[in-house]
Amino acid sequence: MELNKFQFKVVYTVGGKEYTATQNDKFIRLENSSKTKNKLKISIVPAVKGIKLVSVALSYQHDFEENEKFFANGYQSWTTSREYGICDKQKGLNFPCNIVPLARSYATSCGDYDFARYGGNGFFHSFTYAYLRNGESVSLIGSLSERMAYTIIYADMKANTISIEKDVEGLTIDSEYLLYDIEKFDGEYDEVFDNYFEAMKIQKPREPHLAGYTSWYNYFQDINEDIILRDLEGIAEKGGEDINIFQIDDGTETMVGDWHNIDPAKFPNGLKPVVGKIHEKGLKAGLWLAPFSAQFKAEIIKEHPEWIMCYENGKKIIGGFAWGGFYVLDFYIPEVREYIKGCFDEVFDEFGFDMVKLDFLYSICIQPRNNKTRGTIMCEAMDFLRECCRDKMILGCGVPLGPSFGIVDACRISCDVELSFKDKFYTKCTNQEVISARCAMNNSIFRRHLNGRAFINDPDVFFLRDDGAKPAKFSWEQKLLLAKINHIFGDVLFVSDNVGAYDEKKIEVLKSSLKKFEGKVKTCQYIDENTIEIVWLENEKSYSLAYDVWTGVNSIVEMK
Repeated sequence: MELNKFQFKVVYTVGGKEYTATQNDKFIRLENSSKTKNKLKISIVPAVKGIKLVSVALSYQHDFEENEKFFANGYQSWTTSREYGICDKQKGLNFPCNIVPLARSYATSCGDYDFARYGGNGFFHSFTYAYLRNGESVSLIGSLSERMAYTIIYADMKANTISIEKDVEGLTIDSEYLLYDIEKFDGEYDEVFDNYFEAMKIQKPREPHLAGYTSWYNYFQDINEDIILRDLEGIAEKGGEDINIFQIDDGTETMVGDWHNIDPAKFPNGLKPVVGKIHEKGLKAGLWLAPFSAQFKAEIIKEHPEWIMCYENGKKIIGGFAWGGFYVLDFYIPEVREYIKGCFDEVFDEFGFDMVKLDFLYSICIQPRNNKTRGTIMCEAMDFLRECCRDKMILGCGVPLGPSFGIVDACRISCDVELSFKDKFYTKCTNQEVISARCAMNNSIFRRHLNGRAFINDPDVFFLRDDGAKPAKFSWEQKLLLAKINHIFGDVLFVSDNVGAYDEKKIEVLKSSLKKFEGKVKTCQYIDENTIEIVWLENEKSYSLAYDVWTGVNSIVEMK
């Protein structure tokens, strides 16, 4: 496939009338300033003002071979991402969310279901970049910037076509507009990703490895000062020499969105003394925030309903179903920017935190507005958050990945891990961003190429506890499997357990799992629809791990 050998199709409107162009016409023309087979830089040049773009696509013929795989990068952190073959299907919304209006409005908020196409077997799409793999040979197609609009790469393996499209919804142009800035890289797996991120001039992550504790998966919002200080003592005493961070997750605020209101019943002394205790243990202190989110009943919503992001018809945008549902604060409103910046100033300058985990970020670009595409809005929102956080560390979560490249220090690359290894019933009834240990491990494996290049990967937590406030319904074999996957593929390694209650066996597993993986992954693939095989090199020996994605039954074999 050569990037300069494409057929284009542009749909646009002028004066309310719709036109379709497959070549330059009286209203628009394409300007290709990089006419090579591996680089593509295309602008749309309008002949008149007020051209509203509806869709833009570059199409290619590609004869897919029988064993060829297509990697589809999901829309945001939580979205399923993996290699697919011609007989596979990329799942979209499940029943009843695909037909029940209220359920659909909640389920679509965190995904691409309203602006990307899903099809049958052999039809896939990927955001920002994608690759084709045939054995050890890899061809990667990647956008160098999503600031103009999201890049969506479609593969129809049965029709032997690839289409590179732009999410231009909401965009009207009056002058030349750079739309595509894409490169193609051929080689082996690690080679093509090294070259891709070098082309984007993305710096290596400044922090190579974070290991420690986060409070969420044992308590959720039911945390308090006593629990936090007890678990701090436990992991500081028994966690080993590799721990370097202690993160307080959601639950410090009275309501999501009211970030200045620290719950006095939970933290009567505020957060500053707690941060001081974390620092006394020689650990970095992290805090969870969802800067663009506010619960329906939050004080900030009551005081400033005009801050809520709305559709063109004035209807309030719902960002998701967490906390019973939440609205989105529009950061383009100057007062909202001032409020959010003030919250970060308090977190860093008054409380003393070193890192923030910023969650549910996708919500800021649910709706194109202000003549900006979703991709433009997300990139500008990430710029704003980096400005607010200055030189402090950011762990991104629930965020489209392309706009986070070069902005965040670490990033969740999977959905949340469920407290049971077996999927809950609702995973079959909603979207592809749902909580699931199975999906989390899948993403950790197939997004491994981002680790140490775009940021350090956060594969979410592993569990070793047998009881606790929220028991983890994993067998010991399943716990060891999750810990092993996180250790190999992640560099943000967290537990939520009360480590002080661990026995010697759990302490040994914890210490080995929190260490930085020093081996080299060679291959990862589905060897059938239920089994993933991982091959890696470590201490000059080769190993193979094959596991059943539904049961966790697995075997590790030293290869000769």
